[in-house]
Amino acid sequence: MTKQSVLIIGAVWVEPNSSAAGSRMLQLIELFLQQEYLVTFATTTQKSEKAFDLKTIAVDEVAIELNSSSFDDFIRNLNPTIVVFDRFMIEEQFGWRMSENCPKAIRILDTEDLHCLRKVREDAVKSQQEFSVEKLLNSDIAKREIASILRCDLSLIISTFEMELLENVFKIDRQILHHIPFLLQQIEQNDIESWNPFQQRNHFTIIGNFLHPPNVDAVLLLKKTIWKQIRKQLPKAELHVYGAYATQQILQLHNEKEGFLIKGYTNNPREIVSNCKVVLAPLRFGAGIKGKLTEAMLCGTPSVTTTIGAEGMHEDLPWNGFIENDLTVFAQKAIALSTDEALWSQSQKNGIQIINQLYNKVMIGDHFINRLILLQNEIKQHRTQNFMGNLVQHQTLQSTKYMSKWIEEKNKN
Repeated sequence: MTKQSVLIIGAVWVEPNSSAAGSRMLQLIELFLQQEYLVTFATTTQKSEKAFDLKTIAVDEVAIELNSSSFDDFIRNLNPTIVVFDRFMIEEQFGWRMSENCPKAIRILDTEDLHCLRKVREDAVKSQQEFSVEKLLNSDIAKREIASILRCDLSLIISTFEMELLENVFKIDRQILHHIPFLLQQIEQNDIESWNPFQQRNHFTIIGNFLHPPNVDAVLLLKKTIWKQIRKQLPKAELHVYGAYATQQILQLHNEKEGFLIKGYTNNPREIVSNCKVVLAPLRFGAGIKGKLTEAMLCGTPSVTTTIGAEGMHEDLPWNGFIENDLTVFAQKAIALSTDEALWSQSQKNGIQIINQLYNKVMIGDHFINRLILLQNEIKQHRTQNFMGNLVQHQTLQSTKYMSKWIEEKNKN
């Protein structure tokens, strides 16, 4: 029997220590490898020193060009059975080429998070207006992202909140959606026994990629408001701010007298989180589920976050700390967690329950692979039933195709 071959077209190279998106992509790759699928990872971007070397896990790495017929030759030769587009912008750029050259390949969109939701929320915060479903439905980015979801055979949705939004607000058929959160190792008793106890932990931390606007906003909010309130009551406390691609705007926030310390990139975020007492994540906008918060749970570290921070992450289970939008109360909850051992320990137990019940990598992975096999067996019927997807595919194929070909000719000249 011929092995399944998967082509993943990445928005960027995989950087699991830089972002939740990087961790998520590596989890999907490892899942495919466990099934003994042949995996190729291709991207148009330059590789940074932070990129994971996929060759070490038997994944082929390929540099590809945008708006180039060389990609057509590449995929015809590779002839994958499955293609995964890393975010909707990649599907816009390469989807039509896959449809033309490898029409039998299952087309999967990994949304990472709903970009339209994150962007409209960001615009609302910046303009000091309330977020509304009406604004979301009227946004150009939503129209692009939903069109991409419709064109694909299956879209991977990371949070329960986004599943409900797509089904109830955008009226997307569940047959082309699949909920697949982070695929995480279960927390066992020996893991718990290896964690640093309350007395051996110090300080607060936040970790986040600074190319991601919600993280920049959260750190600025900590600096301007929350941290001053914490330091007033805990004058020796420190906040350690970690993250890849820190800008000058972030670096200049460093202030040792205030205990506000910009630490920069770390290639071992788990060690950092395992040694701190509380993770802070005052996120005012964003989407998807937050790697910094599941990381905290995996390290037995309680967290304080906002409604948006915890959104779609814990169903009805009690949070691993506190969910609070009022900034003054946020600071008080952070202080309480860092000083009350009983409260801290209970919050830690809540995190264990969330990971073990909702992020079981074996159960989630098996469910996804079974869905994929079923999809491959019924692909003709599946595509026939997705009439709206066929309609959007027909219309956008022509416009995207000829725009890309025009750019390619222009580049030649």
